Amino acid sequence: MTWKIQAISGELTGQEINIDRDMLVGRHQTADILLQQSEISRKHAAFLLKEQALWLQDLGSSNGTFVNDVQIAVETLLKQGDIVQFASLKFSVLEPAKPLEQVVESVDDATLGATVVEETIAQPSEAVATSETAQAEPEQPKTVAQQMNDQGMPELKERDANVSLTRDGMPQNVGIPKPAPIPAGVDLTAPSVPQVENNEAPKVQVAQEAETQKNASLGLISIIVLIILAIIAWLMFK
Repeated sequence: MTWKIQAISGELTGQEINIDRDMLVGRHQTADILLQQSEISRKHAAFLLKEQALWLQDLGSSNGTFVNDVQIAVETLLKQGDIVQFASLKFSVLEPAKPLEQVVESVDDATLGATVVEETIAQPSEAVATSETAQAEPEQPKTVAQQMNDQGMPELKERDANVSLTRDGMPQNVGIPKPAPIPAGVDLTAPSVPQVENNEAPKVQVAQEAETQKNASLGLISIIVLIILAIIAWLMFK
């Protein structure tokens, strides 16, 4: 697997460098990635490939090695889009393209997952449709005759055959009881006279009770007056 870094600053801007093995970065002539700027150390840093992953290690450079503007002191794992910087020179990390076989497998897995999801979603709908189909048809309302049978009443055809009915369903030749006779001497056309209650007796009784109370009051007053006169006379002749 081959990674790439692309220069985004300095004279190398736009240039891509392939990294398919461990590679030394520096100003020394034996460096795999040769950077001639004076700020770059002779052995500045190193790219390391470990199990298809790309790592970056600083080799004690004078001006430092940075990943996403953070200076590193130990091996650091790189990923797509990271910005690595040697002194003032910056590079963008480009992840290698996946092999065609892996792309095909990814597409197949995605298609299979979508199919499983569709089947899962469709299953409840089918179950609901089956359940709705299996439901019994609504019970038809009962006729009047059926309701009469349920209540213990016989249908018309089970009644007395001698009773004939009109077109409206009313029985014929059925005797209707006559009303009771009106007593002799009763005039139905005469207006009714309202009865007047006799309230004279209660009025007389009330008047009598009032008179009795009046007499009792007068007698009591007379006795009191006599007592007072007797007391006055006794005081005068004493």
